[in-house]
Amino acid sequence: MATDRTTELKVLRPEEWDGWWDNLIRAFGAGQTSSEERELDKSLTEFDRSLATWDGDELVGTAGAFSFRMTVPGGSLVPAAGVTMVSVAATHRRRGVLTSMMRRQLDDVRALGEPLAVLTASEPAIYGRFGYGAATFQLHAEIDTSRVQPALPAGTEEIRLRYAQPADVLAECEAVYAALVPRRPGMLARRPGWERVALLDPESERDGASALQCVVAERDGEVTGYARFRTKLGWGPTGHNGTVSLEDLAALDPATDAALWRFLFDIDLMTNLTVRGRPVDDAWQYLVSDIRRCVPRLRDSCYVRLVDVGAALAARTYQTPVDVVFEVADDFCPWNAGRWRLTGDTKGASCERTTDAADLTLSVRELGAAYLGGVSLLSLAAAGRVRELRDGALTEASVAFASPVVPWLPHGF
Repeated sequence: MATDRTTELKVLRPEEWDGWWDNLIRAFGAGQTSSEERELDKSLTEFDRSLATWDGDELVGTAGAFSFRMTVPGGSLVPAAGVTMVSVAATHRRRGVLTSMMRRQLDDVRALGEPLAVLTASEPAIYGRFGYGAATFQLHAEIDTSRVQPALPAGTEEIRLRYAQPADVLAECEAVYAALVPRRPGMLARRPGWERVALLDPESERDGASALQCVVAERDGEVTGYARFRTKLGWGPTGHNGTVSLEDLAALDPATDAALWRFLFDIDLMTNLTVRGRPVDDAWQYLVSDIRRCVPRLRDSCYVRLVDVGAALAARTYQTPVDVVFEVADDFCPWNAGRWRLTGDTKGASCERTTDAADLTLSVRELGAAYLGGVSLLSLAAAGRVRELRDGALTEASVAFASPVVPWLPHGF
């Protein structure tokens, strides 16, 4: 596809933000956002990392990035560009606008020394050609709480729950979140201002549900977890059938986690619990009396792109010792293409250029999918996307790349 030579790509200026945002909202087919959400999004925008494509004086493309740090296997926080706010006006489709923005953005990410770029995709088919691979998934469920109850592990009775205004306990909840970040790959260290996102609660977007509610869990006076949720009362021919919609739940230990889930199951007049965006290995699945009546299902979540293959693979640790040579294909970021020798274990790793014979061949997209340890290289090979050249290399690398905790992206951006 040839690039449209009539358009010009520029860094966004603060005075252009309102028009830039309006173009983004239109491209996503959304109505007007609340003033609260609009103000927060503007305050979080990193203008020097935001791009606008212009056709004369008409804004026709948007893209941005946030300067995040993401947990990788081993617990380290690695700089990662959070790709966001990508749109192209419907009048300018198939003219190379998106490709030019992705090209500029990844060049900038490399110049900043960030080894990773990550995103959540509105349309998954778009980003594979730019080297992004689906690396994490999220769990949704519709739980019939009139028919399902969770079991309670030892220690649950020691947990005290209390209602609190979400804003009043924000600092305590953020401390719980921060303590969990190093425990699970894919989590994002919260930058200043991002804690406010969880408190967004415009009435126009509640769909008849209550204002945001919060319950905190305490042991010996210390906050050990929290749940944020909404309730929506409903009535049918047989009586009440209200719905609890879980927005966020975090717990530092199994007893706290179980106490919070039991609370959500037991709210008066509610018979349904809607769960969105949870970790695939969320513990409630192993507490419930009937998993079928929870209707669990998966959805893709975080897409990972290795911008610097050597730095990215050296930044994480590996479950078992690994010494393998990858032949990497990367047409969009050719500086990654070629052979890389990865050696590592649970203590650390190195990844350097080599002329040694390759053990595995794959594209940077597969490396991105496997990077956080939630997608198996063996599974990718079964799909024909990884090829083994040395017997045993595929199993060695696949076992080493795995994470004992399923990676999870806790929120969008």
